[in-house]
Amino acid sequence: MLQAARYTRELCDKNGLVVMALQPFLNYDGSFDDTKHRENITKLKLWFKVVKILGTNLIQVPSQMILEGTTGDFDKLVADIREIGELGLNEDPPVRFAYEALAWGAHLDLWQQVWAVVTKVDLPNVGTVLDTYQILGRIYGDPTSLTGKQPDAEESLASSLEEMAATAPALLPKLFYVQLSDAEFMSPPLSPTHPFYDPAQKPQMMWSRNARLFPCEFDRGGYLPVDKVAKVLFEDVGYRGWVSMEVFSRTMSEPGKEVPTDHAQRGMKSWKALLTQLGYNKK
Repeated sequence: MLQAARYTRELCDKNGLVVMALQPFLNYDGSFDDTKHRENITKLKLWFKVVKILGTNLIQVPSQMILEGTTGDFDKLVADIREIGELGLNEDPPVRFAYEALAWGAHLDLWQQVWAVVTKVDLPNVGTVLDTYQILGRIYGDPTSLTGKQPDAEESLASSLEEMAATAPALLPKLFYVQLSDAEFMSPPLSPTHPFYDPAQKPQMMWSRNARLFPCEFDRGGYLPVDKVAKVLFEDVGYRGWVSMEVFSRTMSEPGKEVPTDHAQRGMKSWKALLTQLGYNKK
């Protein structure tokens, strides 16, 4: 793994690229299995070496995805996240952690839930990451519905964004980065007969793994109100920092040397389109 990290760093340096974060540190929080927990801590210590090689100081930690053998007990989650936070503080330079709520999380699937843990942990190197898909995929979109939306989608989104804006003074210094992505309108909707269907995954995860899009790719079926979330993040919260285009899709598994370049070009086109949609490109 260290050799791979060195090779990756060489490629990045050669091409003028910077590694923003190492992710995902999967299925860590809330485990009842002490052996698994110790294995994760051992893995984390290896990751500390990897981030130094890559030139970053940030590790992303998604909320637990596995229900069996885990808990959503608040105190347990706080203790687990605090443990890695304290280990990160002992590194030189300190390593930061961005805790994220996955829309298909086993116990935490809302940004507010993760934020409560981060607030309670209260360490300078423990913060969060907000992803437009994870927010919208949980409270707004529904890939199993003919409408593509949850019944109370508009009300839920408005309430969530209002709370996000109200949390801004405390949230901003703990918002370590932002991820932007949309998703395809599912027609037909996800069902057991759909080619994306996987009985081991929640609908939001099937959707995420197969059909995420860059923002503003309306011609590809994008329809989630990414702009509404982005506007609150950039204006009400006042975020200024790294923005990641967090896109997982079947298109990334297509054969061909042109696939990485095509996605990079789509990402840049998307970013410019979103800035225009938000009114930031006006002269």
